Amino acid sequence: MHETMVAQNLLAAISREAAKHNAKPVAARISCGTLYAVNDELLRFAFEAIARDTPCEGVRLEIEHKRVQGRCRSCNETFDVELSDPRCRACAAEDFELLPDPPLVLEQIELRTE
Repeated sequence: MHETMVAQNLLAAISREAAKHNAKPVAARISCGTLYAVNDELLRFAFEAIARDTPCEGVRLEIEHKRVQGRCRSCNETFDVELSDPRCRACAAEDFELLPDPPLVLEQIELRTE
């Protein structure tokens, strides 16, 4: 399961950072592209399961999916691609390239010192 591997990597990174600061992790914010195949519910479930009985137990995961972006071949504008209306927002051209989907990134960890 892909989400379990992601959850294990998140747990390791959050645990390392918390240990560096001698603090308890409270929340973590991650971001990833819309096309990145991560299921929020499965990721939270996997994280909760593997975090049980660790300092990361109870950490709240916030997951942000970044929009698919395109670059217009007519006017070179970068824009969020609406799948229901895939046109450049600046010039309405339909000739564009999809930009790479953003990777999964651990953006922020909220720590509490005791």
